[in-house]
Amino acid sequence: MIGPGLRVLFCGINPGLYSGATGHHFARPGNRFWPALHRAGFTARQLHPSEQRELLQAGFGVVNLVNRATATAAELDAEEFVAGRKRLAAKLRRYRPQAVAFLGVGAHSHAFGVKDAEIGLQPEAFEGAQVWVLPNPSGLNAHYQLPDLVRLFRALKSSTG
Repeated sequence: MIGPGLRVLFCGINPGLYSGATGHHFARPGNRFWPALHRAGFTARQLHPSEQRELLQAGFGVVNLVNRATATAAELDAEEFVAGRKRLAAKLRRYRPQAVAFLGVGAHSHAFGVKDAEIGLQPEAFEGAQVWVLPNPSGLNAHYQLPDLVRLFRALKSSTG
């Protein structure tokens, strides 16, 4: 779900089985992506995953590094990440979002082959876009609760207008 002139393109690792089955990003009940977006001010109301297209109208998009649905990202091959980075780079060159926000340190690590990225704005751009690393919004990520996600999502929103 991408279009031209986006302020932020959110990038997950790959769809989970539930999201793969529904065809909607971050669709599993308990995922905090949609509540965090709303509470951080990206959307006027909390969208349901089935309303994901409304994000484009607000200037935001969502993609996955790898499109294959799996139970866990550990099921993905290194070659899938290399190909995913190439596809993402082509999308960034074509659509020119202001920022790309990787949802999870793992998404960023797999895309760039780095071990430990800090949460927040990264020092180097990727294909002209600011690079942000945000926590994985999965309900299984106990290190970051919803208020933490909202605070970090707000920082991204503030930096992109």
